[in-house]
Amino acid sequence: MSEFNEFDQQGSVPNRDTGSIISHAFEMYKGVFGYGIVAMIVYLIGGSVIQMLTGFNSASMMEEMRSSGGDFNYWNTPGLSLYMGASSLFGILLSPLYVGLIYMVNKYNTKNPIEFTDLFIGYRQNFVNILIYSFLSGIISTVALMLCVIPIIFVYPLLLLGYPILLFENASATDALSKSFNIAKENYGTFLLTTFLGALISVAGVILCGIGVILTAPFMMIVMYSAYCAFLGKPRQIMYSK
Repeated sequence: MSEFNEFDQQGSVPNRDTGSIISHAFEMYKGVFGYGIVAMIVYLIGGSVIQMLTGFNSASMMEEMRSSGGDFNYWNTPGLSLYMGASSLFGILLSPLYVGLIYMVNKYNTKNPIEFTDLFIGYRQNFVNILIYSFLSGIISTVALMLCVIPIIFVYPLLLLGYPILLFENASATDALSKSFNIAKENYGTFLLTTFLGALISVAGVILCGIGVILTAPFMMIVMYSAYCAFLGKPRQIMYSK
């Protein structure tokens, strides 16, 4: 059973501007990047297993696309539908792990000792609402992607605070979605630029060196935490009675 205790006065809070939030996120990530790598390895291994089980081969699909001369039906790729469904479900089930990384960042910021089991707090704290929120935000993101990709750039900033709100405020999925939307809407320029830069850094591992995505991808979770601190203040530390 979880219990919310008042945190001590240690820790930093960025200003409400993109530069300060991104700088704060960089500073925080230094303390938890090893755990971020663990989360990404779990994600990549799970994705590989799903590909094997569904018979979907992304490399073969890309090769066929290149050799088809533009006459290629993406949706006829063997195993694609099953793979996308299984991947979506896996992504939802993995979302508490990302929440755990946010929890670790807060412990690092408030100078509290970090334990490996902290990475799994999302499976013990507000678990159902985290899954529901992941499902709802996934639907919103999918609809935005179906509208020719570009809209996702403008929609995702509205979701930026959802996971920290679920964790630190023990909110319901719909309350987290609504609160994140309202705060981002009132400060949209800052949220848009912060999300864009955070996403750019997160995918930098793919651009610079494919496997490097393991190092950079988790950075977006840290940006969520830093943005939460900037606009809602440093959260209370969640303590568990074991």
